[in-house]
Amino acid sequence: MDKPKVIAIVGPTASGKSSLGIYLAQKLNGEVISADSRQVYRGLDIGTGKVTTKEMRGIPHHLLSVASPKKQFTVDQFVKLGSKAIESISKQGRMPIIVGGTGLYIDMLLGRMSYPEIPPNPTLRKQLERKSVEQLFLMLRKLDPRRAKTIDAKNPRRLVRAIEIATLRNKKSSARGSVARQQYTVLWLGINPSDAVLKKNINARLLARLKAGMVAEARRLHAQGLSYKRMRELGLEYRFLADLLEKKLDTKEFETGLERAIWQYAKRQRTWFKRNQNIRWIRNKVEALRLAKKFL
Repeated sequence: MDKPKVIAIVGPTASGKSSLGIYLAQKLNGEVISADSRQVYRGLDIGTGKVTTKEMRGIPHHLLSVASPKKQFTVDQFVKLGSKAIESISKQGRMPIIVGGTGLYIDMLLGRMSYPEIPPNPTLRKQLERKSVEQLFLMLRKLDPRRAKTIDAKNPRRLVRAIEIATLRNKKSSARGSVARQQYTVLWLGINPSDAVLKKNINARLLARLKAGMVAEARRLHAQGLSYKRMRELGLEYRFLADLLEKKLDTKEFETGLERAIWQYAKRQRTWFKRNQNIRWIRNKVEALRLAKKFL
């Protein structure tokens, strides 16, 4: 039996993945599956740059706004929902197109990686909660240098989980992350603009989000019961928004600090995707469509 075909569009933030995904879906009778660790949450719309209904141009999108921001959404949950979406789209004779920059989500869903089922370790977590983010990052760098290169070093929840996984994997070498059974035939398409173009895109997109009401969105989320602690755990934009709303940063510090952090995040994404030798790095939509048609 033939494996279902899937197209994956990857690359750093603000590189144009969403518009390419919609373009290919229009041309190839496809549907988009979002692979973004923050866009899965309801209400995190402007801050994450979630694609709007108008921008979707009638193309169905999956795995957007599927979870409460008050609770952690795990990689396992993403893989389960993503697998169901691929199956459902394929059964309708349509093309599943994965679009996103969360490399771990995509690699786990498409079988490039597998982790053993590692349950939370309450004893270890209690010990780790006493440590600063800097201490947690140093721990992870010793345990798993490769993961340390791509993780958000300011996100304590992610650092704790990564340490938890690395600790058990190091104890049981047989439980190491490995390449999973390949369930799909995948065409990997990557977008990677030059530093100058990417920095320009990041700046323009951040200004657009601020103008669209990103700060008001965060204020509204807090009023609806999202704690500042949890907001910070959501990372990147929301970590800075929490600091701004709690007056730990002024507006200028918020804007320059967030733009710098987004650029650092883009560099971590590049590092992650560079490891995948199957990615075809494309220059434009025409080239992407040509490769996709050949793949089909």
